[in-house]
Amino acid sequence: MTDQGKDSAEALQEAIDRYNAAWNNHDLNAIMSMHAPDMVFDNHTAGESAEGEAARAHIGSIFETWPDIEFTTRRLYVRDGLVVQEWSAAATHANTMRRGDLVAEPTGKRIEWDGLDVIPFENGLVKRKDVYSDSVSILRQVGLLD
Repeated sequence: MTDQGKDSAEALQEAIDRYNAAWNNHDLNAIMSMHAPDMVFDNHTAGESAEGEAARAHIGSIFETWPDIEFTTRRLYVRDGLVVQEWSAAATHANTMRRGDLVAEPTGKRIEWDGLDVIPFENGLVKRKDVYSDSVSILRQVGLLD
């Protein structure tokens, strides 16, 4: 397959299905294998960013904070070179959550929130993952906001 073919809408549909399955399986090695070496993971609403291999620790910390996190795709838009997906997440607040200076000790509550990813691909690999999630909803559900 040519590099252009790796970024076709058809190829990216298959790639995003594998990528999302790896996230739901918490398979850090599979996730990282689908990233370009210089990829940027930028969670804009949490104020967190990681590049390249540093994304491994960042994603690992998400799985540590939310050990049973699961994502459901609500809408998926795939075109050559780009995937945009709207999703819902559900997880148990089983471990300490940190957002900058804010710290939420575990509540044991099952919480849910929505988000959106903008994911450009290059040569069949995730070049960036720009995450926009409903952080206010998360903060309310863990008791940091009224």
